[in-house]
Order: sequence, then C-alpha cells, then structure tokens
Amino acid sequence: MRKPLALLATSALALSACAPTLQDAPLGAAVSPPTEWRTMPEGTAPVEQDWWNAFGDPQLSRLVERARLNNSDVQIAASRVEEARATELGSRGYLLPSVGAGVEGGIRREVSPFGQGQATLAAQPAFRASYEVDLFGRNAARVDAAEAGVAASAAGEEAARLSVSAATASGYITLLALDKRLEVLDATLEARAEALKFARDRAEVGYTSQLELRQAQAEYQATAQLVPQLKAQIARQENALSVLTGDLPGAIERGGTLENLRQPALPAILPSELLRRRPDVAAAEYRIAAADAKMRLARADFMPSINLGATAGLALSDLLSDPISIWSLGGSILAPIFQGGKLQAQLDGATAQRDQAAWAYRSAVLNAFREVEDRMAVLANLDQQQTALEAQQAAVADALRHARNRYRAGYTPYIEQVDAQRALLGVELSLVQVKADELTALVGLYQAVGGAPR
Repeated sequence: MRKPLALLATSALALSACAPTLQDAPLGAAVSPPTEWRTMPEGTAPVEQDWWNAFGDPQLSRLVERARLNNSDVQIAASRVEEARATELGSRGYLLPSVGAGVEGGIRREVSPFGQGQATLAAQPAFRASYEVDLFGRNAARVDAAEAGVAASAAGEEAARLSVSAATASGYITLLALDKRLEVLDATLEARAEALKFARDRAEVGYTSQLELRQAQAEYQATAQLVPQLKAQIARQENALSVLTGDLPGAIERGGTLENLRQPALPAILPSELLRRRPDVAAAEYRIAAADAKMRLARADFMPSINLGATAGLALSDLLSDPISIWSLGGSILAPIFQGGKLQAQLDGATAQRDQAAWAYRSAVLNAFREVEDRMAVLANLDQQQTALEAQQAAVADALRHARNRYRAGYTPYIEQVDAQRALLGVELSLVQVKADELTALVGLYQAVGGAPR
C-alpha cells in the first residue's frame, strides 16, 4: 500500500513543476501616510464610540440609533455578512472527507444453468467515502478567500453603519437649519407687514404716491412666497429622515433648536492612525487578501489532484445463504495536460482581479485622506466667515434702522429701506447656513476619521 501512495505523491510533485509562478502586486498601489495633516486642527478630543451624543440633542441621538438598527442599507450589509459566513462554512467542507451511504438492489428473472426460469432478488447496501488530498493548497486557498470575504463583508457592514449614522446626524442638523430659516422668514415677513401698513396709511392720506405702496406690497409678497417653499423643504427633509431610520415618511420630533446644538471638539487622530480606523479601507484590504487567495486557487488548478476512495458494504441475495462483505480501497491522480489555454486564462483573470483590488485599496486610502483634509479645511475657515457675517449683520441692521427712520421722517424714498431689508435677510440666512455647515462638517469629519477606533 505504501508503494502506490509514494508513487502517487512522486508523480504529483513532478507534474507540479510545470505550474506558473504568481505575480506580485503592483508596486504603485502602496500608499505611505503623511507625517502630519495639511491643516492642523486645534482643540481636539478622543473620539467616543457614540460620537453623535456630543452634539447634546437627545432626539438626534435617538434618530441615529434607530437608523443604525433599522436602515435598509445596514440590513442589506448585515445579510451580506451572513452570506459570506455561509460561503466560508461551505468552503471548509472541501478540507473534510465526504461520506455517503446507498443501496443498490433489484429483482430479475433469468435462465438457470439447468435451463429453467429463475427469479433472483438481490441488494447491496454500501458506505462510500472519498477524500481529496490537498497537497498543493487548493482547498486551503478556497478557505482563505472565504475568510477574507467574511472580514470584508463585516467591514462593509461597519462602513454602512457609519455612513448611515453620519447621514442621519447631518439630515437632522439640516432640518433644524430649515426651521431656523423659517423663523428668520417669519420675522422678516412681520417687519415687512408693518412697513406695508405704514406705506398704506401714508398713501391713504395722500402723503405719498401709490409707487411706494406698490413697492411695499411687492416686497411683502416676495417674502411671503418663500414661506411655502421652505415648508415644503422641511416636509421633504422630514420624509427623508423617516425613511433613513427605517420608518414610513412622517413628521420628525425636534429635541431643540439649531442654537442649542453643542459644537463638539475636533476628533484627535494622527495620519498614521487613519488607515486602521476606516472600515472602507479595511474592507479594501481584505478584498486584496481574498483576491490573493483566489489567485493561489487558480494556480493550484495547474497541479494534479489526488483523490482517495473507499467503499464497504454487503452483498445480499436469495441465492446466498449468508451475506458477503465487500470492500474496496484505492486512489487516483489526475493532472491537466492540455486545456486549450483555459487554466492560464483563469490565472491571468485572477491576477488582474488582484491588481484591481490593489488599486481599489490605493483609491480608498487616498480618498480617506482627502475627506479628512477637506473637512479640516472647511472648519478652519468657517470661523472667519462667521465673524465677517456677524459684523455685516450688525452693520446692515444699523443701516436698516437709519433707513427706516429717514423714510418715516420723509427724507428718503422707500427704496432705501427695501434695499436694507433685502441685505439683512440675506445676511441672516447666510449666518444660519454657516452654522449648519460647521456642524455638518464636524459630522463629516467624524465619518472621515472612521468613527471610534476598532
């Protein structure tokens, strides 16, 4: 028995010498992190696991938690993890022998040696076992690819949860900003209603022409028509948030106002730490490992396959007084000789897929650094923009006060007051937008650094 097995192993090793060598990954796909950020942040703090709680709004926190549990994209990502685990479990079956049982039997009528008809009833129950000797790592590579696939799917699920958390937090901040814009419009509409009443009173007593009255009416209606537009935006934003949290479209409860939201400290992170915190980068790295394993699997197809088999059973027949035991034990070796270039094409395709995964990893890394730098650059300049807008607001408010007084005293036409009102409305809406931009940029930065460390 030892000589046939030794012959099988020697033949397999000799045939495996014809297998091609594996190619290394492209050198240009590697990325070295920078030593420091281009825009150095100030006032940083460690990233907490539930970083969205740092904004100080309980309703924001509740929405994020609901979205992380109920969002459809998160559920799809979780199902992909289960699918990958099932694939891994199935791949491990290739490392184990397969065992089966069966029964062959039948009844037949034939001519006996004495020239008479004879019916025979026979049955042959048997157990069969087979095992592929994984001498060249074909099945081990299949398992490695499946394990890397599970890890990539798990990282993808984490990336989906992080993306949904950031989208929910940003959507809620946008909703509060829309509420604030509506508050500004309501205050402006009230002021213009007062101006319209004043212009009407003056026109009725003949102190001014109908021109100023029509101007006041036009400005009032110009502001009034913005209100239903903004209310429609609020309704759409509420519907989007509801769907994001896994619910039907509907109203969203507020936990506070835009001014009540706290501004968390910037997340503290070094460039060298970013790659191990980003789940999308981890998923890209695991995909390289899976592609490498599939490439080894494609190379193993050039190698011979060695199979061992055994059968044991009984022969039962009404012609036999006692059952007869039967068994067999053997092995086979099968090596590819000519496949018309199919095996080489499969290996070339697996190598190209590995190279694609390597370049996709580089793209994910570069995009990760870009996203962090973009958010930091935005946050570094928003303070200056807000300071300038606040100064402009004070100046325009004072100009409006003077224009209103001069108009009521009859020194200037109504158009000066209109210009000042328009400028003040624009500045106040810009201030609301800057506040929302700052908070959403913070949310984006938390997402860009990958959330809490794993």
